[in-house]
Amino acid sequence: MLQVISNAILREQLLTAKLNNGLTVYMLPRPGFNKQYAIFATNYGSIDNSFINPATGQEVNVPDGIAHFLEHKLFVGEEQDAFSRFAQLGASANAYTNYVNTAYLFNSSEKFEDSLENLLNFVQSPFFNEENVEKEKGIIAQEISMYDDQPNYQVFYNLLQGLYYHHPVKIDIAGTLASIEKINKELLYLCYNTFYHPGNMLLFLTGDFNPEQLLRTIMDNQQSKDYPKWKGIKRLIPTEPASVYKKVIKEVMDVSIPLFQLGFKETKLPVNPRELVKQEITSEMLFEILVGKGSKLYQTLYEQGLLDDHFHYYYTLGKGYGYLAMGGESRKPEELYPKLLAGLKDGEKCLKEEVVQRQIRQFIGDYIENFNSLSTLSAEFVSYFFRGINYLDILEIIRGIKLSDLKERFKELVREEQAVSSIITSD
Repeated sequence: MLQVISNAILREQLLTAKLNNGLTVYMLPRPGFNKQYAIFATNYGSIDNSFINPATGQEVNVPDGIAHFLEHKLFVGEEQDAFSRFAQLGASANAYTNYVNTAYLFNSSEKFEDSLENLLNFVQSPFFNEENVEKEKGIIAQEISMYDDQPNYQVFYNLLQGLYYHHPVKIDIAGTLASIEKINKELLYLCYNTFYHPGNMLLFLTGDFNPEQLLRTIMDNQQSKDYPKWKGIKRLIPTEPASVYKKVIKEVMDVSIPLFQLGFKETKLPVNPRELVKQEITSEMLFEILVGKGSKLYQTLYEQGLLDDHFHYYYTLGKGYGYLAMGGESRKPEELYPKLLAGLKDGEKCLKEEVVQRQIRQFIGDYIENFNSLSTLSAEFVSYFFRGINYLDILEIIRGIKLSDLKERFKELVREEQAVSSIITSD
């Protein structure tokens, strides 16, 4: 029943099975590890607020933050909350919601099969009523208010407001105080029944275990549950202009040192999974060369006192969106912005063959190192799976990147008209 996918270079064997109800199972055994790790994820995130109701064929628009709300609610069962059961089994559990995925996970060093059944059962046994939904609104409202008061979060949130006109990536994953008030049990069940079908989900397991025995446990568990035939999901993403919405956003908050974010809105949005992943990795390499902490630009701005070691950057690409964001603390953000932008635009001269090859080796090293961390490996596997890429294929994609790819990315992404500045100061 388990199919084997081998990678001779990595010396890894990935096991997979597709169950009758549509659930995809992947296992990456790690003999000798003293822990096991499981992650049960759905291809459903905060941006999936508009879709076609599979039962009626009608367009549905649900309140912002409902995917995150669902994540919270599933842990609370009719008889016992899932966290308590995991604690009884000696397992540590968690969950997360991002733009495109929601995932439930645990790690354990004993009673792995019992904890795995608990994971499957609580995710697949939703229990919503008016009382527990209203209670959850209060909890999430506190969470939203807490983030609203955090300058480090607000400076990034403001950046997204400047980059995007309509795309829901600009909306807080948790929603707003107004949007969560619109959530009720009927909408929760609608979203659950639409996006939590096994055909839209992945179960990934890694650690020291018996794969065949574990698969029997999973199959027995799933056979006891009744699901309609999987018909797929039609998601509705609003059309987003290529231009940015607002070039500069400033806000006053209580900060000892001003905060800044500089972002570039992506205009090239590949549909092909391999092209998408290659573009993401190439963009990350490009900015490591241009403004990583080993770069000349970073060192110059650091010595001028315009940047400190809190500076960071990252690139992301998803369903209808993509952006590069960088930021940190700066005592002179108004002076930093033009110098940082000018330095980036002048950075093409840094793109040389030996520099690119060094970055490729570094990225390969980081990728291989991920296989030693069960949590990192699992999260990465889930992310790439829902993009249509097997994580074992990432090595080949990295090795195929060329100097010409980075030069092309530079011309496509480092464009002043696509740049947005977000600043938070105390006055």
